[in-house]
Amino acid sequence: MHHAGDATREAVVAALVHAGAPAVQELDESLLTHVPGDADVAALYAALRAADATVTIEARDAGHIDVARAWPPAVGVQRIGRVAVAPPWRAADIADAECRVIIEPAMAFGTGEHETTRGVLRLMQDVVQPGDTVIDLGAGSAILSIAAVQLGAERAIAIESDPQAIANAEQNAAANGVADRVRVIEGDARVILPLVAPARVLFANIISRVVVELAPAMRAALAPNGRAVVSGILAAEREAVVASLGEAGWLVHAEHIEGEWWSSVIAPR
Repeated sequence: MHHAGDATREAVVAALVHAGAPAVQELDESLLTHVPGDADVAALYAALRAADATVTIEARDAGHIDVARAWPPAVGVQRIGRVAVAPPWRAADIADAECRVIIEPAMAFGTGEHETTRGVLRLMQDVVQPGDTVIDLGAGSAILSIAAVQLGAERAIAIESDPQAIANAEQNAAANGVADRVRVIEGDARVILPLVAPARVLFANIISRVVVELAPAMRAALAPNGRAVVSGILAAEREAVVASLGEAGWLVHAEHIEGEWWSSVIAPR
């Protein structure tokens, strides 16, 4: 589904969620989602056009999906440096890894498969130090928070605005034996970040628009000698994002590109 501008985006997302969409993925200027088969499609189209008169809608039947059966085989083992990530039924496959993270796959949350997640997992290994407090903005499955404490951080605060992700994040923290060190908070990162600061390490694996928007607040939330690891940024956006981060008081300290995605360690200038 394609539409123009950010001004109407929230109204379009609201219409999709109201129609029963469990999650909405942003792809540049497009939004991708699915709705239940019994959704009133005519009413949904009308609501979308009311939200954005220029909207272009592409739809196709996904057929019957049995999530319990269709989801697990697609999730494999990820090895990124010292970190290995696996679903519970593949836990034995990563027993040899230095840092093991078990993630119960849930629709639309991080299992380590996506290049942006892998980028942060890779870069954090040179950033996280024993005793660190970490704040994870847009934590999803809490994979990054769990990996950080497995790498030696004293505690991680995982902030996530999607209520559907919270239970999965808490389940994952418990499954990895770090529920006492990973605190999952439901809410808006813009509101919560100043309340839980300071932290020596920040993670922001979110869309580039929000990374840029949060950059000044992240700078203010950083403890001395702190670093942030940011991702969710297309390599094509790198120059513009680096310029915006510079204006907010950040310098690029290290970077990594996988596929079309750019991830970076940034430090106060």
